[in-house]
Amino acid sequence: MDIQTVRVEIPADCNIILGQTHFIKTAEDLYEIMATTAPQAQFGIAFSEASGPCLIRTEGNNPELIGACVRNLQEIGAGHVFCIALKGAFPISVLNQIKNCPEVCRIFCATANPVEAVVAGTEQGRGVLGVIDGYPPRGVETPEDKAHRKEFLRKIGYKL
Repeated sequence: MDIQTVRVEIPADCNIILGQTHFIKTAEDLYEIMATTAPQAQFGIAFSEASGPCLIRTEGNNPELIGACVRNLQEIGAGHVFCIALKGAFPISVLNQIKNCPEVCRIFCATANPVEAVVAGTEQGRGVLGVIDGYPPRGVETPEDKAHRKEFLRKIGYKL
């Protein structure tokens, strides 16, 4: 078995959601979730089939974000993986609906941080084992850090 990491491309001012799924209708179902849950958002979706023609299926309302998702799945090279690039909304707005999609098996990450997919390869193919999301901890928050966190959450509208 060969294990490697693949850097995931995150377009400017975007978040990425990377997950595992299992059925050809995933791309359309994820589109419907995104369009109805975050109608103001721009997004791209790509899903890599693991059987039949093994194509990367795409949906979305922004061609550049669709292209970024396709490039990510081409680099990862694993079947039954999906990528959503999201601009103008945060993953927290759509994540539960995505998790409740019948085809979705798991979410590897939802982030704007630098992220690497940990990919294993065998004679059969490749699969995502997990992700490295962001950086390691540098310490424990101070009272000033806590105040900044609370201020930030209120500034972006997630707390009163």
